[in-house]
Amino acid sequence: MSTAMQFYVSTLLVYTGVWLLGAWGLNLQFGTAGLLSFAFIVFQAVGAYTAAVLALGPQTDNGGFQHYIGGYDLPFPLPLLGAIVVGAAFAIPIGLVALRRLRSDYQAVALLVISIIATNVATNEPRLFNGATGIALVPKPLASWLGVDLITYQWIYVGLVVVVCLLAYFVVHRITHSPLGRAMRAMRDNEYAAASLAKNVIVLRILAFMIGGALGAASGAILVLFIGTWAPSSWFYPETFVFLAAIIIGGTNNSLGIFVGVLLVPIGFAESTRFLPSIGHPGLIDALQWIAIGFLFLIFLWFRPQGILPERKHRYSSEGKLLTVMQLVSRRLPIRSKVKGQAT
Repeated sequence: MSTAMQFYVSTLLVYTGVWLLGAWGLNLQFGTAGLLSFAFIVFQAVGAYTAAVLALGPQTDNGGFQHYIGGYDLPFPLPLLGAIVVGAAFAIPIGLVALRRLRSDYQAVALLVISIIATNVATNEPRLFNGATGIALVPKPLASWLGVDLITYQWIYVGLVVVVCLLAYFVVHRITHSPLGRAMRAMRDNEYAAASLAKNVIVLRILAFMIGGALGAASGAILVLFIGTWAPSSWFYPETFVFLAAIIIGGTNNSLGIFVGVLLVPIGFAESTRFLPSIGHPGLIDALQWIAIGFLFLIFLWFRPQGILPERKHRYSSEGKLLTVMQLVSRRLPIRSKVKGQAT
């Protein structure tokens, strides 16, 4: 394989991991918990900015050509871990504003407005993250310590991304197949029924928002540490719909289906347009990417809304069902004592 092809393939694999982490995070919010999170791209941006300022040195070290808060020059993996923590923490105030009282369409509109506000703040306030120009020259993790050529470093970074994705899959799988995941699905299907079974719906929403936000922040951190730059033009709110398209097309609340959706939408359809011959005015090829994704999205919404790999139905044995019913009944009905009229 030529050097140019190795560079392209390794870069594509890194981007696949980035899209996969983000799609798993949004799926946990939307597919598992039923939250219409149109502000998901904000979490990716938060993770990218956090990892960048934690990895960069003070502003005086770069000649003052860019301005940003922080600049701590922390070694890897602290920038990645810091981005995950900040992404989860950032989800709390957003969740309290948009998820406590608002439902369905109003919830989606509120989160979309938050995304637009965040983009405008980052663009028009240069003292935060260098404004519209964005942050550049983010050091590559472990590059100076490894001391290898660019192609070798690319493949090492691919291995790092694979490890992060496997850890993320393990976390997501454990959550979705645990009592917590069942409670989130119950809230998604009927929040009033879930609340009647003593499930704290608000806490479940915030928790799903935090975990999904942490995964989104991890995807942004992995990307910015790889490409070395991040700007507001990288995270306009329509980017969220690419994640959403991958989830709908691959299969909602199905981790393997999400992987198929990522391979098909942001990797397959978006990358295939790059090989088209130059036609029309400049920028037409980029527009064709959105057109292709939009048409594919609409086709699946009309003819196969469950996606390529639908959500797996969780089945329980008859003994397990009987035990669950008996437990629910015993929790809800008072136990009559021998003294007539008393209940414990």
